[in-house]
Amino acid sequence: MQRRYTYTVKIRKSDEGGYIATVPILPGCHTQGDTYEEALAYIEKAIQGHTEFLQKLGRPVPVETDHRELHVQVSLPMLA
Repeated sequence: MQRRYTYTVKIRKSDEGGYIATVPILPGCHTQGDTYEEALAYIEKAIQGHTEFLQKLGRPVPVETDHRELHVQVSLPMLA
């Protein structure tokens, strides 16, 4: 069984070119891409990896309940 998590993602244009994507509730979870679409695709993978790593460490996965901006969903297996 898997649980779905939804996270707010902020994507902004970089001064150096391309786009930077961050997830405010997941400190350290960020990526960049040459295009907006690329940054969005990369942040989905980054969220998946970040939250799976938290689970492996036995740390709680943050749950976000207020989604006012762009958001991404990931599914994680339920750990016993």
